[in-house]
Amino acid sequence: VQLQASGGGLVQAGDSLRLSCVVSGLAVRSSTMAWFRQAPGKEREFVAVLFRGGSSLHYADPVKGRFATSKDNAKNTVSLQMNSLKPEDTADYYCAASQTLIWSSMKNPQAYKYWGQGTQVTVSS
Repeated sequence: VQLQASGGGLVQAGDSLRLSCVVSGLAVRSSTMAWFRQAPGKEREFVAVLFRGGSSLHYADPVKGRFATSKDNAKNTVSLQMNSLKPEDTADYYCAASQTLIWSSMKNPQAYKYWGQGTQVTVSS
């Protein structure tokens, strides 16, 4: 199983970015897909999750209303659209996958078996 995240970059506050995660060896259709981020010197934190089946979404409070995640089952990819970016969004962003995740564990990085490499997002003020 491989997850390949891309789309990061350097932007100004208020700009938008779209991150993509290409998945191989695992069907996103039947997997719970999530995004986490990790800022320098901080722990990895939950950003968003889209449960298998696509019916349940959940976002971390700091990104609600600004970020949106979605799956493309045909392309086997997951995206994270990030709007109205703020300097505090600066971090390495990771996509993660699980086929057994339960709702109560969605914010726990250890609950995800598969991880992509990070893609760096830097937001300048």
